[in-house]
Amino acid sequence: MKIVVTGGLGFVGHSLVRNLLLEGHEVHVLGRTINPPKDKLVNGLHYHSHDLSQKKIAAPWFKGTDTVFHVAAKAGVGGRYETYRQANLIATEYLLKACQEFGVSKLIYTSTPSVAFSTEPIRGGDESLPYSREVFSPYASTKALAEQAVLAAHNPSSMRTIALRPHLIWGEGDPHLLPRVISRHRAGKLKIVGEGKNMVDLTHLDNVVHAHLCAFRSMVSRDDLGGNAYFIGQNEPVALWKWLNEIFSALGLPILERSVSFKSAYRIGSVIEKIWNLFHLTNDPPMTRFVASQLAHDHWFSTSAAKRDLGYRPVINMAEAMQKTLPWLKTL
Repeated sequence: MKIVVTGGLGFVGHSLVRNLLLEGHEVHVLGRTINPPKDKLVNGLHYHSHDLSQKKIAAPWFKGTDTVFHVAAKAGVGGRYETYRQANLIATEYLLKACQEFGVSKLIYTSTPSVAFSTEPIRGGDESLPYSREVFSPYASTKALAEQAVLAAHNPSSMRTIALRPHLIWGEGDPHLLPRVISRHRAGKLKIVGEGKNMVDLTHLDNVVHAHLCAFRSMVSRDDLGGNAYFIGQNEPVALWKWLNEIFSALGLPILERSVSFKSAYRIGSVIEKIWNLFHLTNDPPMTRFVASQLAHDHWFSTSAAKRDLGYRPVINMAEAMQKTLPWLKTL
């Protein structure tokens, strides 16, 4: 089967591509890099350089594509809203138009639980949660708009679409989550936000890729599947700061004890956001209101819908995932 993966050289995308190749599919990868690293161009992968935020795909190689995995996105907590809008929303709209014109039958979108972000704790949240009305995270806001565009494009008689919302992806090769936290702790810039007892569900890369494959197989075998979003998690919420301290200890780093209240972090984040906006800074700020809420509150989600419709169940638990990832963390 001919499959296109956007962002197929990235953390999630490349692992997904490897699995699809092992299953014998013809896999085409779409990315903005003109000269990608040679170690990423694994045997059988067809790479195409194209910036979806600038124009839709009109290339002959896209013809005959059965399924598109739209994994590419701009993540982060800093930078201009327009940059996120172009990378996350406009690129998705161009891709949807190309899929419709070329007769793609299935599109699986990699979304995020942040589309339902709340400044209040979320415990066992399901797909009935409304889209967030908050606009202080350009990433969350533009991903929510893109997800809505994907689901609105669902058409049982032509192109069926679904969205997956994996929560806090981690594992070997993680470019964002744990490396940044460890780096800030080493630099003495990390503090516990809130009481330090909040429960969070993180999702190992193996489970995220497995969820994508479950979605793909389910859409192949069922012609009634589509038009919905699904939370994807580990189903093992952990006490975030206790878990991080266990990692710090395993890495020979001191236990983190310094803390700041949620209210203080939230206020500091608000001030820093204004400074970043005033001076048009593009790097990630040290604190934002979004980050303060994420670090201080419970946020974990039910995967019941994904289990029911997609047959998703985690293939690796937290203990196994840590055992697998820790050797890599020690190299950072």
